[in-house]
Amino acid sequence: MTDKRLSLREAAALVPAQGASLAFGGVTLYRRPMAFALALLERYRTLRAPKGLTLLSFTSGVESDVLVGEGMIDTTRTCYFGLEVFGLAPHFTQAAGNGTLRVQEETEASLANGLRAAMAGVGFLPSLAWIGTDLPRLRPDVRTVVDPYSGEELIAFPAIQLDVAVIHALVADPMGNAQIGGNRGVDPELSMVAETVIVTAETIVPELTQTDLLAPTVTAVVHAPQGAWPTSCHPHYPFDGLALLEYTESVGTAAYAGLIDRWLARHHCGAG
Repeated sequence: MTDKRLSLREAAALVPAQGASLAFGGVTLYRRPMAFALALLERYRTLRAPKGLTLLSFTSGVESDVLVGEGMIDTTRTCYFGLEVFGLAPHFTQAAGNGTLRVQEETEASLANGLRAAMAGVGFLPSLAWIGTDLPRLRPDVRTVVDPYSGEELIAFPAIQLDVAVIHALVADPMGNAQIGGNRGVDPELSMVAETVIVTAETIVPELTQTDLLAPTVTAVVHAPQGAWPTSCHPHYPFDGLALLEYTESVGTAAYAGLIDRWLARHHCGAG
């Protein structure tokens, strides 16, 4: 089978230069593709691309916040954007507040149903979610349908189309099979919906026989030890609370540039 291994820089180049929809796997502060996000940031600093991104995550955290802070993201689609016990995501909070970032309202139901519709190859998936709420008013693109059997009005969640999904795995093989552990989030769904799927992995082994992500859905595999740091990657390492605190305290100060430079160096994403 095809060996799909690429470097971080080569994988970052797979994201289209303008207006792509990009999804990050993982959940809040767990198994986030931090090394890839920083490689993408470094590519933007060098080439001014990619930009105008629509960033989709079931939940968004520090890996997404650094890209918002760099001005690479036009729109976010997530049901949560923050750093859990470490507070608000500072770049997101500022950009959403001053109107420089478009926040498309999402919930767990809209994201899950949108991904399932795409997996099923249909334009929408009907649901009782959002009925009786103000959410349809905030999302005029989300329409209603009538159940032909009961006559009941339902929300028709549109299928979610993705250009690129990036998922950090515990282990992968060169062909693209990967294991992501027990807390999967919507990562298997992302891998089946996106046109391009990039897996960064703590470890690369010759072959996997038990997998969570299947090789035919994966475009590229990147060896990225500690690629989720400063978020966690159980059972390999916990999140780095001191690093996350330093991040929240340095955003908006002169110290931020140095922090990002150190993080780039740690993930071998520096210029060169």
